Amino acid sequence: MKRFFAMLFTAFFCRFLFCQAQIPENANFWSDFPNEELAEFIVNRMSDEELLSQILMFGWAGAEPDNLLFQWVGGRGLGSVKVFGWNTDDINLVAKSISSLQRSATSRRFKIPLFVATDQEGGWIRHVKGKTAVTPGNMAIGAGGFPVDAWCSAYYISREIKALGINMNFAPAVDLFSNHDSTIIGTRSFGDDPERAGILGAAWANGSISAGVIPTVKHFPGHGDTSYDSHINLPEIDIDWKTLKNRELVPFEYLIREKVPAVMSGHLSFPQIDKTGAPASLSKYFLTELLRNQMGYEGLIITDDMMMNGATMYAGSVSAAFKMAIEAGNDIVISSTTARLGENLWTSNLDSMKTDESFKLRVKDAAFRVIKAKLEYFKSDNAAPLYPEASSIGRYIPDREGDKFFIQQACRSITFYKKSQESFAGEKVIPAGLLSPMACALIEPMSVGFHAVSRAQVTDIDVVVVIGCGMVGMGTIVRSSLRGATVVAVDIDDDKLGIAKELGAAYIINSRTEDVHSRLMEITSGYGPDVIIEAVGSAPTYQMAVEEVAFTGRVVCIGYAKS
Repeated sequence: MKRFFAMLFTAFFCRFLFCQAQIPENANFWSDFPNEELAEFIVNRMSDEELLSQILMFGWAGAEPDNLLFQWVGGRGLGSVKVFGWNTDDINLVAKSISSLQRSATSRRFKIPLFVATDQEGGWIRHVKGKTAVTPGNMAIGAGGFPVDAWCSAYYISREIKALGINMNFAPAVDLFSNHDSTIIGTRSFGDDPERAGILGAAWANGSISAGVIPTVKHFPGHGDTSYDSHINLPEIDIDWKTLKNRELVPFEYLIREKVPAVMSGHLSFPQIDKTGAPASLSKYFLTELLRNQMGYEGLIITDDMMMNGATMYAGSVSAAFKMAIEAGNDIVISSTTARLGENLWTSNLDSMKTDESFKLRVKDAAFRVIKAKLEYFKSDNAAPLYPEASSIGRYIPDREGDKFFIQQACRSITFYKKSQESFAGEKVIPAGLLSPMACALIEPMSVGFHAVSRAQVTDIDVVVVIGCGMVGMGTIVRSSLRGATVVAVDIDDDKLGIAKELGAAYIINSRTEDVHSRLMEITSGYGPDVIIEAVGSAPTYQMAVEEVAFTGRVVCIGYAKS
């Protein structure tokens, strides 16, 4: 038996040497060799500085990346950059910045391009702005329930950001809407059904891949059952293993079966499961034992932003959090800001690589995974352009075909809620019904509001409250007024409320400065409104609609799923 294993090892070692011998010393990322062998070749020749740089991802704060970020990219070989929402109003400048950063990265000896990531989930989360699509979002997809809507949403969103040179998107979020007090997840969720979230999440990921952008499913193992925001503190989700397995993990299992290329780890503590109380993003149990070994995940693991308090509060410092994240099994560690060249998160971890062989091997393994993933992506025939040309952006953004689709999807998401003794007890939400795709393709966003008024069967004796005076809300105001109803418009923006008044609202209420309940009781003589049309799509406004409508009234929710 010993002889057998010795022969097996010798054969493997000889094969390894043979494969390595076929790659010349001057080979680089773009050399024509098998991906795995080329990735191994490159990491074996990288310095400690190059290895550590390759697994870091930095953002930048200004409209354009400053010289410090270029020093990280061109001088040290930073592996990835992140486009955040504070530097994206000018999408032509975004494309120009990405092109410049990629040229800097590919000028180094191995010519390894950057992963360029952003958060473009749809709905609330739209980090790349400018003329990119404003979309209904995940809860609207969940309200309709059609996987094709998830696929197409991702496809059109991804097609726009790909034109800018963005090749990785931190979406879809498959966190369940378990805690209805959550202000961080809310309508970012597909809903509270694990199976449905998994199906829709898988469809979303495949739409992104088809468009040529790497999807990143998040926030493992699930951010839904907490009202706390991991940007501010470390949320504790006090559930047992059985609940986690049968609820939170289900959507991720769907995505793993679909070979999703990247998973984002969340700054979330599950004290009943990992007794140390460590956030999942810093937990070797959650990332290596559970995600890799038990669930069989093979793609990249990427941290959420390490500048969030959910990570640093537990670790004690940013540098300690970075090291724990790498040791736990993350392959890319994100900082929303660009670190100073001599910052401790760099120097202390570089020192650890020189004194701790196991830590260096973990960094090397992560770098191998990153480079292999880059080879598989950039050498495909569907990768984002490395050097996008700002002059061509107008041909792709806005995506005209996508705009038509998102109007259709908004129509399919309309949800009808009738408040009666039976339905109120169980808080049952009933789908509003669908318009045909052909009809939807011909309408404008205000017509979604027209459809909502029709579904609510508004008449001239009704008091109709419209929560949210965006385009859809304005449509409901116009249609309700034309039907002779008494319309009350509710919003936090006085300018929008002024327009609502001009369009036919008999009363306007600024919910930021006025008590909505008192005003509605005054307007309706204590009975409550007959119809409330919720045109915002958030948990608080949904709850307001349910609580304020008359007992026999009707509530129509646009883009809000609840079961």
